[in-house]
Amino acid sequence: MQPSQLRGARVVVAGAGVSGLAAAEALVALGAHVTVTDAVPARLADLPSGAEAGTDPDAVPPGTKLIVTGPGRRPDHPLVAAAAAAGVPIVGEPELAWWIGQAAAKPPAWLAVTGTNGKTTTVGMLASMLRAAGLDSIACGNIGHPVVTAAVDGHEVLAVELSSFQLHWSPSVLPAAGCVLNVAEDHLDWHGSMAAYAAAKARALLGPIAVAGVDDPAAAALLAASPARRKVGVTLAAPGPGQLGVEDGLLVDRAFDAGELIEAAAVVPGGPSGITDALAAAALARTYGVPADAVRKGLEGFRSGPHRGASVGTVDGVDYLDDSKATNPHAAAASLGAQRHPVVWIVGGLLKGASVDTLVAEHAGGLRAAVVIGTERAQIVAALARHAPDVPVVEVAAGDDAPMTTAVRRAAALARPGDVVLLAPAAASMDQFSDYAHRGTAFAAAVAELPRAELA
Repeated sequence: MQPSQLRGARVVVAGAGVSGLAAAEALVALGAHVTVTDAVPARLADLPSGAEAGTDPDAVPPGTKLIVTGPGRRPDHPLVAAAAAAGVPIVGEPELAWWIGQAAAKPPAWLAVTGTNGKTTTVGMLASMLRAAGLDSIACGNIGHPVVTAAVDGHEVLAVELSSFQLHWSPSVLPAAGCVLNVAEDHLDWHGSMAAYAAAKARALLGPIAVAGVDDPAAAALLAASPARRKVGVTLAAPGPGQLGVEDGLLVDRAFDAGELIEAAAVVPGGPSGITDALAAAALARTYGVPADAVRKGLEGFRSGPHRGASVGTVDGVDYLDDSKATNPHAAAASLGAQRHPVVWIVGGLLKGASVDTLVAEHAGGLRAAVVIGTERAQIVAALARHAPDVPVVEVAAGDDAPMTTAVRRAAALARPGDVVLLAPAAASMDQFSDYAHRGTAFAAAVAELPRAELA
C-alpha cells in the first residue's frame, strides 16, 4: 500500500505498546484517522496527538481500511477473524515502516536479522560496525526502537531485528540483506508448528542477499531454499568460498574477500554463539560495503546488553550469572554450555510449547542442582527426573510472594565454592514477571540481599 492512500483513511492500531504508539504517530502524520485499541484500557491514557481510543479491541469499526497490529497478536485472535470477514487487511508495524520507507526519495536499506537466539546481539554488533563506517544508521525493530520511527526519521541504513511474529505480519518486507541465525523450538504455541515457525523466519531471506548460520541444520536448510541471488553462510569452521568462518583463531571473510577480520578471542560475548553472531553481523555489514577495518572496530567497541550472561556478584566463592534473556531451550543450552564449573541452574517459566528433554539430557553432567520456578514447572521437573535423576531439584511454588528471592536463596544453599548459580530459564517470564528484564533485575536484587562474607 502507498502511504498516500492512508490520507483520510480510517485505520485501527491494535495494541498500545511501544510499536503500536509509534505506528499511530506515523499514521496521524500521514493524515489517517487513527483509532488505537488495547485489551488493557489503561494503556490508552496517553496516545499520540490526533489519535483516539477505541472501546472494543476485538472489533473492526465500520469504514476501517487498515489494521496495524502489535506483533504478539496470534493468527487465531478474534480481531484477525473479524478483519478477514470484513475484508480489511491487517499488517504489522514493520510492514507500515516498509511502505513509508519505500515511498521516500531514497528508501533506506534494511539489513535484517532473525533467528531463535542471538538476534539482539547480532543487531547490536551490526549497528556498531555501521557506526564505525560513518554511516547514517540505527538499530531498530524488536531490539526496542520501532522500525517505523527509524523509517520516518530517514536513516540511510537500518539494522533491523525481526521476530517471527513481526515477519508473519510483514509480507512485503524484502531486506537488502537478511540473516537467519538459527531455528529451534520456540513460540510453537503461537505458530502452531515448527514448520510454520520456520516459514516465518524464512521471510528474512527473500531479498537479494541471504545470510544464515550454516552450522545450524534448520537455518542451513532455509538458506538452501532461499530465492536470493546471493547466499552467504557463516560457520565456526574454516570458511569455504562464499562463507565467513574461523581459521587459526581468526574471523575470516571469504565471501566478500576481506580476509582476516579480528581475533576470535577479542569478540565479546565470546563462545560459539557470540562468535557466530559476530560473523553474521560482519556478513551483513560487508553486503553493504562496510570495510574490514570498520568491522573490526565495530566489534572491538561493542558491549552486549544486560541479562545476557552478565555477572551480578560473587558470594562466598559462588558466581551468580544473569542470563534471563535465555527465554527458550536453545538459548539456555548455549548458556549452560559456556560454563566451565558446576552449575546450580535456576530454570522455568512459560515454555511456549517447547520441550526441555534434549536440553536437560545434554547438560545434566554439568549440573550441581536445579531450582525450578514458574507455572510450567512440572515439565521441567519431569525432564530432570528422566535425564538427571541424581541431580537435586528444588521447586519454588508459583504462588510464592517473592519467587526469585526464594529461588536464589535455595540455589545459594545448594551451591559450593567455585560453583556458578546460573539464571538461564529456558522459558518466557510473563507468568511471574513483566518481562525478561524484570526477571533478571529481580535475580540481581535477590543476590544483593544474600547473607555473605564478600561481594565482588
